[in-house]
Amino acid sequence: MANPIINEAKDKMKKAEEVLGREFGTIRAGRANASLLSRVTVQYYGVETPINQVAAITVPEPRVILVTPFDKSSLEDVEKGILESDLGITPANDGSALRLVVPQLTEERRKELAKQVRAVAEQGKVAVRNVRREAMDALKKGHKNGDFTDDDVHDLEKQVQNVTDDAVKQIDKLTEDKEQEIISG
Repeated sequence: MANPIINEAKDKMKKAEEVLGREFGTIRAGRANASLLSRVTVQYYGVETPINQVAAITVPEPRVILVTPFDKSSLEDVEKGILESDLGITPANDGSALRLVVPQLTEERRKELAKQVRAVAEQGKVAVRNVRREAMDALKKGHKNGDFTDDDVHDLEKQVQNVTDDAVKQIDKLTEDKEQEIISG
């Protein structure tokens, strides 16, 4: 029988892994990736709008991102949004689209990015451990209320620990993959 506490813990840990994956997507790895622009917003008719809602984002070459505004009159606004973001890439404006050339990473920058990846991964692990703690507290509370026997609590705690171990392994794998991507450039 699947326990609702275990299922909720699994769901929350899965969400933590998904958030981690999105965070990793925003870390530049020397290759063009449309998710690099996921945090960029543009002033569009006076409203902060995500860039993907005002422009098509494509990757025509391994190190080039092409941003083509749906409304050509918003090209300058899109360019300004990219310049104001923390990307560190200056777009080249050809009059109808913007080209962002992702520069080759230096060895020093690769090491910095690898450290950043590990820091983000640690945040993901902390989130997973917090979910584990919440699940364990819920089990203890259920035991105190008489919902679970001693044996049930023991078995469920093992299940929570197994789910936690699986989530941490998945985070470690995502981290290793991202570090490889950065190092191999």
